[in-house]
Amino acid sequence: MLMRLLIQATCGLYFLLTGVTVLSAGSLGVSPVRVDLSTSQQVGAITVNNPGTEPVSMQLELMNWSQQEGKDIFSATREVLVNPPIFTIPPGESQLIRVGLRRAPDAQLELSYRLFLQELPSSLRPELTGAQMLMRISLPVFILPNKVETRPVLRWQATRTPQGALKLNLTNNGNNHIQIRNFKLLLPGKNKPWVTQETFKYVLPGQSYDLIIPADLENPAPSSGTALQLIAQSDAGVIETEVMIVP
Repeated sequence: MLMRLLIQATCGLYFLLTGVTVLSAGSLGVSPVRVDLSTSQQVGAITVNNPGTEPVSMQLELMNWSQQEGKDIFSATREVLVNPPIFTIPPGESQLIRVGLRRAPDAQLELSYRLFLQELPSSLRPELTGAQMLMRISLPVFILPNKVETRPVLRWQATRTPQGALKLNLTNNGNNHIQIRNFKLLLPGKNKPWVTQETFKYVLPGQSYDLIIPADLENPAPSSGTALQLIAQSDAGVIETEVMIVP
């Protein structure tokens, strides 16, 4: 499956990877787009292909990844080794990146990191003018716990906001992440979804995520006490559960 997600920022182009297995970011291809390490798998490999007509230079940065109040937080770390830290890929060639453990896995909890691949500026040809847009690719890196099986333990809750919108809360009480790719909510006795949304959201262990579904005069949020049927696609499989709208 090939998916292209583009977020344009002042400093360049930022690509945030979700559940895809191959990424095409501008003139680069990246595979795989996620690394899972463990005691038995201490080194992973990523291949970056350059099918373009110009060389591309990249710089790697590995960051610790945590979450607070639904927001991603990144901080410097030396717990995971990435090599080579800087490289140039000639046209039509590829570069192998190795990702390896520099610490022992936690005994109980999955550890999470992000590997950022930042394109470096190149010398512009004389006939080109204007800003140079640079790619930034982000890959999740997970380290499985050493002694226990990992699984997310999810708790869903829905409430109405004072403005009449519906706030859907997901709390992950498990010891590893969950990635929700899309979901739909069905009203009682209905086959047609009341709401369908794509989120592509990771929720790390012990963290929560709030999604606000705005009020719609033609399709208002159900009242408190309504039991909604939720069906979601995730990297752990299909999720089907009942969500009660609480006061």
